[in-house]
Amino acid sequence: MSKQTHTLPDELAPLVVQGKLADNERIKGQSNLLRGTIANDLQDPLTGGFSADNFQLIRFHGMYQQDDRDLRAERAEQKLEPLHTVMLRARLPGGVITPTQWQAIDAFAGEHTHAGSIRLTTRQTFQFHGVLKRDIKSMHQMLNQVGLDSIATAGDVNRNVLCTSNPEQSALHSEAYEWARKISEHLLPRTRAYAEVWLDGEKVESTEAEEEPILGKTYLPRKFKTTVVVPPHNDVDLHANDLNFVAIADNGKLVGFNLLVGGGLAMTHGDHATYPRTADELGYLPLEKTLEVAAAVVTTQRDLGNRVNRKNAKTKYTIDRVGLDVFKAEVERRAGLTLAPTRPYQLTGRGDQFGWTAGIDGKHNLTLFIENGRILDYPGKTLKTGMAAIAAIHQGTFRLTANQNLIVAGVASDDKATIEALARQHGLLDDRHSAQRKSAMACVSLPTCPLAMAEAERVLPHYVDRLETLLAKHGVPEEAIIFRVTGCPNGCGRAMLAEVGLVGKGPGKYNLHLGGNHNGTRIPRLYRENVDETELFDQLDALIGRWVAEREEDERFGDFVVRAGIIAPVIIPKQDFYA
Repeated sequence: MSKQTHTLPDELAPLVVQGKLADNERIKGQSNLLRGTIANDLQDPLTGGFSADNFQLIRFHGMYQQDDRDLRAERAEQKLEPLHTVMLRARLPGGVITPTQWQAIDAFAGEHTHAGSIRLTTRQTFQFHGVLKRDIKSMHQMLNQVGLDSIATAGDVNRNVLCTSNPEQSALHSEAYEWARKISEHLLPRTRAYAEVWLDGEKVESTEAEEEPILGKTYLPRKFKTTVVVPPHNDVDLHANDLNFVAIADNGKLVGFNLLVGGGLAMTHGDHATYPRTADELGYLPLEKTLEVAAAVVTTQRDLGNRVNRKNAKTKYTIDRVGLDVFKAEVERRAGLTLAPTRPYQLTGRGDQFGWTAGIDGKHNLTLFIENGRILDYPGKTLKTGMAAIAAIHQGTFRLTANQNLIVAGVASDDKATIEALARQHGLLDDRHSAQRKSAMACVSLPTCPLAMAEAERVLPHYVDRLETLLAKHGVPEEAIIFRVTGCPNGCGRAMLAEVGLVGKGPGKYNLHLGGNHNGTRIPRLYRENVDETELFDQLDALIGRWVAEREEDERFGDFVVRAGIIAPVIIPKQDFYA
């Protein structure tokens, strides 16, 4: 990799936020390039957790320290510390995984995780939940043995790079996936800390030879998310991400990307200086400049981002503070190009294409609906056993989607019947799933997420049941509303791009947001605050009734509530979202 030598021009120096740095900046600066004292904590038998600084540093290694909040009170009565475990998120650019890799993670999950499950996530990868400290090192070594890792899937770095699913469907998809993989590798941390701590790699006596040419010694001001998008599908929800490369084709061949920056959904309840925001178009770039432009956007955010207030540290706030023109000019200067005008493209939807599709390679792909992304054996629905059975015979790959579903990709014609039979036998393929159920999504939330204020994953099936009942009541059981639940305002469930989005406010209470659109380009507006289940479905009952009675031909629910004046569209998030 060429060394990034760009420095901030003198005229931009006044745009750097001044003040006492957030404590995370101290932690990163004193971490010895993300090593900290993690290795020492691993040897401490007196606690199942990590010390204060290492609690933050393990995130850069792909892990979050958590505990089972359902057990907190009971353990406190027993004078025990919380049952500390870690959640690990793997790095899986574009969501591609081999059957051999799946078999390895399936075996580990069965022996060393809470409930033995594998969780597919909105970041197009998988997570292990409930791993005890004694098993962490063997977990990383298992991943390494099958060619995987969890480097930079959390923390203040560029995280797992998303890509429109099913890259075997066209040559364009295949090329886009390769760029997602290249971008991921290009923006990775260069420190050898991961190999040293988890893989028993050779320790470096001095870190002088180690550099972070793109991320810098103190890494980014905040988390950073990147996507590669193949229109017209927006299954990755590009407007939830800091950096987006939208594929532009000429005669079916990828020739360049439209660049969009500054999307993000996280906010803080009661803090009007935080808000969800859609991404801005910067322009068009040729393929050969992709990596340079990716690095330029990251380093511009690195140098101009807010390191004083982490709540305002994401790229979206940097752009709103310094101005889009200033941000764009600096990206162009660092990348050594002038971006061309954005080329035309259209986004028409974001759901996964369930069932069988044919690839250009003569093989077939089977997209399976996985409710909540949770791969686990349930009574009468043995999803985990079924996936293991498919992995044992499948000759292609698996593709995890950003909607928490799974594609069995590259199936030969002779193997289709066997794969489908296994999927049906184990409940992985079920024709009874409604369009509404396939259009709903939730984050993990309770009991393991420390930020969760309300339930999400555990209530989603019940809430969808009630929503299906309302649709049937009003005579439209075949319709679907993009419905998402997130346990807190951090945005993991992408509720702030839903037609109906619930954001956890407290136990059993949610803020109800309405008015996102089908293609994922509009932020919904707060409609009712602090609603419980009864009020929520009373409101939806009345609104769905109006929609069915008053809508125009083929009008989606989110478009109707805007057109009917039930809510006003959010046009300028910072000024308009809370109005």
